[in-house]
Parts: sequence; structure tokens; C-alpha cells
Amino acid sequence: MNRDDARRLWPRPPLLPRPILMDQRWERLVFLHWRVPSSAVAPLLPRGCAPDEFDGSSWVGLIGFHMVGAGLGYRHPVPYFGTFGEINVRLYSIDAEGRRGVVFRSLEATRLAVVLGTNAARVPYRWSSIDIDDDSRTIGYRSRRLAPPRRGATTDFGVVRGSRDMSEDPLAVFLTARWGLHTSLAGRLLYVPNVHRHWPLVDAELTHCADELVAAAGLPGVSTRPPDSVLYSPGVETQFGKPYVVLSGGSPKH
Repeated sequence: MNRDDARRLWPRPPLLPRPILMDQRWERLVFLHWRVPSSAVAPLLPRGCAPDEFDGSSWVGLIGFHMVGAGLGYRHPVPYFGTFGEINVRLYSIDAEGRRGVVFRSLEATRLAVVLGTNAARVPYRWSSIDIDDDSRTIGYRSRRLAPPRRGATTDFGVVRGSRDMSEDPLAVFLTARWGLHTSLAGRLLYVPNVHRHWPLVDAELTHCADELVAAAGLPGVSTRPPDSVLYSPGVETQFGKPYVVLSGGSPKH
């Protein structure tokens, strides 16, 4: 993907199929990303997807943020349960219809009810304790998983917020302009669409990273080295639409 391709992703997100199923805000996001071989990512994706690539590589992300006001429908935040810390490990996918998405390998969350409810829908939330340390200049995320699988897995990372606008950087756009997620249910590939405005993104400097979640997600050794991309965003509001089945046939389109 070149700079022109990256910019074409942003002008207008796809129309969100109605009804709106979920509405939420993501705040104070730290994005850490590492280059990984596509051959390491492919076995971890749902059938019908292939690794999406930038500059000849696939990528794995470790993202910490504050979920605020999540709720069903539009503008119906759930008190207490709709606001919590989250840290996820995600991969980047593309399907046979050329639709780019993310695939979540794990999502740490502090609300047990959210974990139980989403696991019933085969979304891999994991119950964890999460601390967010934020002094307006530096921000850090720290968690410990409280239940299986991989109970006790931890992560601890932090950054210094920068000031350089990264919202049109081609790699940053590739990693953040994703209009849905791929998942599998009953052997069928599903796409869950979402929309949000253009990410406000700035550069960031890593202060520390001691992570076990990426290895627990199936990619050992990756997060033991410095990330290849470090970004920060104050956040966006987003809505999710009705999932639909991705038609099979042909190879995933790059």
C-alpha cells in the first residue's frame, strides 16, 4: 500500500448496515505494532481470510485503551459495565471480497459480565485486572489475566505522547483504518462492520514494554523486541452494524 492508497481509505467509511447494534467510545489509545511474517499469521486467521500486508509484511498489534459508554443500539450507554479498561492483541486480515479487517486473538477486559457475554458470541474476551497510569504526558497500561486460558499472563507497557501528526502516514492508516472485524461462527466467516471518524493520531515514544499477551496469542518472541510502530490517539466514537456472512469463493484479494 502506497501513500495514495492509504489516503483513499479515509475519505468516507463504508455505509453501516442497519440496525446499529453497538455504540461506544474508545479513549486514550496506545498502539504498539510489530512486523511479522505472513506465514506466522496465516494459521491464526479464520478460514477464508489471508494476512493483509503493508510493505511486504503482516503486522500484530498490542493496543491498550479505555472503553467508555459502550451499549446496545445507538446512544444507550450501559452504566458501569459499559466503561472499562481493555487491552487487545489483533492481526490484520483480508477476505475474498477484498474487505480489510482485524482479527482479535485476545481482548483483556475488567468486567466479568462483559467477558462472559462476549465469549458466548465467540469473541475472545479475557477477564483481567487492568491499571491505566496517565499523567497527561505519559500513559501506561498494565494487566494480569485472572482466569483461563493462560491465567496469569501479564503485560505492562507505556509511552510518552508525541506531537507529530501521523493521521496521514501510510502505515498508520493501514493499521487504524479498518472498517470491521473478521470472525468465524459455526464454520462460516463473518464480517462485523463498524464506522468511526478519521483517527486523530500522533507519534509516541515507548518507555517500557514487558509483554506476555502476544506470545499467549500464538506469536512467541515477537513482543520481546522493540515495536516497529508506536502511536497514540485521544480516541474516537464508533458504531457497529449487523454482522454478515462473507461469501466464499476464490482467494482473498490483496
